[in-house]
Amino acid sequence: MAGTLYVVATPLGNLEDVTFRALRVLREVALIAAEDTRHSRKLLAHFDIHTPLVSYFDQVERERAPELVKQLQMGKSIALICDAGTPGIADPGFRLVRGALEAGSSVVPVPGPSAIVAALCASGLPTDRFVFEGFVPARAASRAEFYRSLRSEVRTIICFESGRRLILSLRDLLAVFGPRPIVVARELTKIFEQFVRGPVDQVLAQIETETVRGEVTLLIAPSTAAPVQRSEAEIRAALIRLRGEGMTLGESARRLAQEWGCSRRDIYQIGLALRHDESEE
Repeated sequence: MAGTLYVVATPLGNLEDVTFRALRVLREVALIAAEDTRHSRKLLAHFDIHTPLVSYFDQVERERAPELVKQLQMGKSIALICDAGTPGIADPGFRLVRGALEAGSSVVPVPGPSAIVAALCASGLPTDRFVFEGFVPARAASRAEFYRSLRSEVRTIICFESGRRLILSLRDLLAVFGPRPIVVARELTKIFEQFVRGPVDQVLAQIETETVRGEVTLLIAPSTAAPVQRSEAEIRAALIRLRGEGMTLGESARRLAQEWGCSRRDIYQIGLALRHDESEE
């Protein structure tokens, strides 16, 4: 029989957050695939776990995943862990999980700490609906475009940001969102855990002179503005104008959706109908 792949959550920082089940699985599997073996050895040594480790990070995931799947097919069970929190969430793991499933192995989650949930539940922002957008882009132009695409989002937005880029990122966020309420969550579960809450400009003023290291969880309050209603005639006229500027239909639909807070899909469908009408003329 094929082995089982366990997706095991590990502590964000406080080792007391590890579960009994996670420790048992890490002891019993044949191999642990870890994002950073040096980091994970410290965790395993603390709990006197001596299971063999193999590195599994972004740069080797494409090549390493098939190798691990072969071991699963040989009957070995493997635990997948990341440096902190739940594997596969903005961390390597997707290819291994998909490969294991395609090979007929069972994939079993061993739930536990998650920076997303930890930050959200203590943020003070709405928790009934939220969206996770991964890492904020590093390049300034891409970052501004990223924020513009989220301006009309009606769910609480959660993303990860690098501490060294946080100030620049918040400046871009302020330019796009204005004084929208946000929460910056840092050092979650650690000694110097910190939540900075308030409008973007106030949060920025509070931390602008600080040196921020590590990974930050950034939460943005949902939009409360009603979406601007646009008639089909307005959308058609805008699509024709943007086409004259050299933009494709996909690019035009994306831009108008961001500017107006409308459905990109609806705009795209109107564009297809416009093409059809013009071809018949």
